[in-house]
Amino acid sequence: MLDQSLLKLEFPQDDGLIYLNHAAVAPWPARTAEAVMDFARENVRYGASRYASWLVTENRLRGQLQRLINAESIDDIALVKNTSEGISIVASGIAWQEGDNIVSSDEEFPSNRIPWEAQANKGVTHRQVNLRVDDPEAALMQACDRKTRLLAISSVQYASGLKLDLVRLGQFCRTKKILFCVDAIQSIGAMRMDVQAIHADFVMADGHKWMLGPEGIALFYTNPGARDQIHLQQFGWHMVENAGNYEDKLWKPAMTARRFECGSNNLLGIHALSASLSLLEEIGMNDIEDQILDTTSYLIDQLKRRDGVSILTPCDKTAHAGIVTFVLTDMDHTQLHQELLKNGVLCAYRGGGIRLSPHFYITRKSIDKALAILWKL
Repeated sequence: MLDQSLLKLEFPQDDGLIYLNHAAVAPWPARTAEAVMDFARENVRYGASRYASWLVTENRLRGQLQRLINAESIDDIALVKNTSEGISIVASGIAWQEGDNIVSSDEEFPSNRIPWEAQANKGVTHRQVNLRVDDPEAALMQACDRKTRLLAISSVQYASGLKLDLVRLGQFCRTKKILFCVDAIQSIGAMRMDVQAIHADFVMADGHKWMLGPEGIALFYTNPGARDQIHLQQFGWHMVENAGNYEDKLWKPAMTARRFECGSNNLLGIHALSASLSLLEEIGMNDIEDQILDTTSYLIDQLKRRDGVSILTPCDKTAHAGIVTFVLTDMDHTQLHQELLKNGVLCAYRGGGIRLSPHFYITRKSIDKALAILWKL
C-alpha cells in the first residue's frame, strides 16, 4: 500500500492539473527540487571547494542506476546527456561492414531511428518491422538474418504503448550472436528492468520521464563484452583510465563505461536525478510497477466501456506499461488534445490518438476526474 501522505508531500501539484504525461516530461518530486536548491546554495556560498562531496553524489547515482537495472557492476554505468547520445555512441562506434543490417521497428521515436539510418553511407541497411501483428517479437526475429549485426528496439513504444518481451528477444540475440540495444526511456522508472536477464548489450534512458528527474542526464549501460566493440568517437580528460593525472601523456581509454564520458559531467543533473531515484528506491519498483499497471488497467477498462473508443495500446497487462493511447470516432484529435490541456488534463497527441501516461502517484480519483472531463468535450 502506497503511503499517501508521502505522495502528497512529494507531489504537491496544482489542484487544477491532472498530470498524465510522464511519457513526455515528468514533474520532479519535492525532494528533487530541494536537492537542486541545496546544490545551488552550496555553490553560491562555497564554490567548488566541496567538489569532492559532489563526486560522492555522482558515485551514489551510479550505484542507484546499477541497482535500478540490475547491472552486474557499477563499472557498466555511464552518465551521458540523453538517450540520443547513448544510441549515437553505439551507432557510430560499431565497425560496420558493407551489407550489414540493423533490425528495428516502424514505430520508433526518432532518437532510436535516425542514428541507425545515418549508417546508410557505410552500406548498412535499416530494417523497420511492422509490430501491429499477433506476435511482434516473432516478427522482429524473423527479420534477422546472417548479416544482422544489431537489433535496436524500444522496451515500450512511445506512441502505441506496446511493451515487448525483452527476455525473449535478448535470448534470441545471444543465440544468434546479434548485438541487442534497448531504448528503455519509456520503461525504466515505471517497470522493473534486469539487463542481465534480458541479455542486453546496450541500454539507454534519459532521466526526465519515468525516473522523475531532469533533462540533460541519462543512463547508458554497456556490458563489458559489447563495450569493447565500440570505437570511441569522443575524447577528453574524463574518459581516460587515469583521469586525475593531467600530466600523463600516455593515456588510454578507461576500462569501465566511463570511457564514454569525454568531459565533465552534469553535476546539477546528477544531484537532481539521485534525489528522484531515492524516492523510487524508498517506495520500491515492485510496488511502483504494480500501481502503474493497476492504474493503466483501470483506465483501459473505463475507456472500453464507452462507445466510439478504440484503444491503440494492447489491453493485456503483459503487453503494456504506463502508456494508454486511444482514439475517438469522428474526432479531430489535435483539437481534442488542446481542449484537454485547456481543462487541466496534461497529456499528449501521439500516434494519431490521445496518449495518457500516469505514474504511480496518480490516484484513481484523478483518473476519474480526467475521464469525466474527456466525456464532456
